Amino acid sequence: MIDLDNRTDYDFDIDFLEKIAQNLTNRDIELILTDDAEIKAINHEFRNVDKPTDVISFPLEETPGALLGVIVISVDKVLEATQKFGHTPKEELALLFIHGLLHLLGYDHEKDNGEMREKEKEIIDKFGLPKSLIVRNEDLDG
Repeated sequence: MIDLDNRTDYDFDIDFLEKIAQNLTNRDIELILTDDAEIKAINHEFRNVDKPTDVISFPLEETPGALLGVIVISVDKVLEATQKFGHTPKEELALLFIHGLLHLLGYDHEKDNGEMREKEKEIIDKFGLPKSLIVRNEDLDG
């Protein structure tokens, strides 16, 4: 279900991510774990934003047998967030994965009326995870 391409030295067990993915889709997903330097280059190339980010998603065309898409996560950002927010790397990776997966499934918090945020909260509650990225960002803005 998840095709992992871990380009870092940090070892993650993705069994938990598999459970989350199976709850939302039956399509395969490529997950790339990388560092800030590579995700910055990807962010610049595809979004014209010249800085590292925590997660980027690339949905693919819906054709028989095709991947749902690719999720790229910065392990550097995962580890920074664990220090800042006091939860585990496993939890932070799951939060970023959920965020990326919802984008692959067509959700867009920048354009919707809170649907992605609600779906994210639902999944986070179901799997016992800390606050989502969207809720976290609202707390910082408010």
